[in-house]
Amino acid sequence: MSVTITAADINKLRQTTGAGMMDCRKALTETNGDFEAAIDWLRKQGQKVAAKRSDREAKEGVVIAKTNDSNSTGMIVLVSCETDFVSKNAEFVAFAQSIADAAVANDVKSAEELNEVEINGNKVSEMINDKLAAIGEKIGIRFERVDAPFVASYIHGANRMGVLAGFNKNASEVGKDVAMQIAAMNPLAVDESSVAPETIAREKEIAIEQIKAEGKPAEMAEKIAAGKVNKFLKDNTLMAQPFVKDNAKSVAEYLKSTDAELKVTGFKRVALG
Repeated sequence: MSVTITAADINKLRQTTGAGMMDCRKALTETNGDFEAAIDWLRKQGQKVAAKRSDREAKEGVVIAKTNDSNSTGMIVLVSCETDFVSKNAEFVAFAQSIADAAVANDVKSAEELNEVEINGNKVSEMINDKLAAIGEKIGIRFERVDAPFVASYIHGANRMGVLAGFNKNASEVGKDVAMQIAAMNPLAVDESSVAPETIAREKEIAIEQIKAEGKPAEMAEKIAAGKVNKFLKDNTLMAQPFVKDNAKSVAEYLKSTDAELKVTGFKRVALG
């Protein structure tokens, strides 16, 4: 059964990947309209595809990242809206800040729980509905949480991005540096061991197809693909990335130079895009 490929489908793939319109049409045709498969198809043809990450969900809004007083829990609250006119409004920023403050004060564990929290007698879900009615724009909430012996928080670019980084021990000296690294370099995972096996397998498959498309012998594909996967892991895992403040060392080497026992236990990064 053939699938109808609409102009909207093509445009969505183009916006996500940065590939040309005709290439996007062909990718969707070849994959029967499967969006994820179409992205992989483009990559297998050797196309430079823009990174697609789950943090690019809301176009506009306010991102607040903060920790509790003991730095053992960090929370990110994103209150999304439709236009930058609203997101830059001081009253809307204060609205988002009040929700983030309430999340921390009530030790909230999930977005659902946050919706039930009361601020001055009103539930957050009711406040969202009231704000929607007042400004006429769709309002949404995204919530992330990190728990660790020490959590560092960082807000970048006038509330455009929030980062939480968890550590196995006090990291007050280096926490912000690592959080800024995560903001700048957008890693997928802490290290190779925390990358999903299916992600590595997918990258290997795409690399092999790229190599074959370049006309290289099949017996070389496996070896070259392994090198490409290693580069992918170096570029996309926090510990292996070059440290942004000193490219001569990796983030792992930077941490070791400050405290041999200090480790990153996890992180969250939420950005407007």
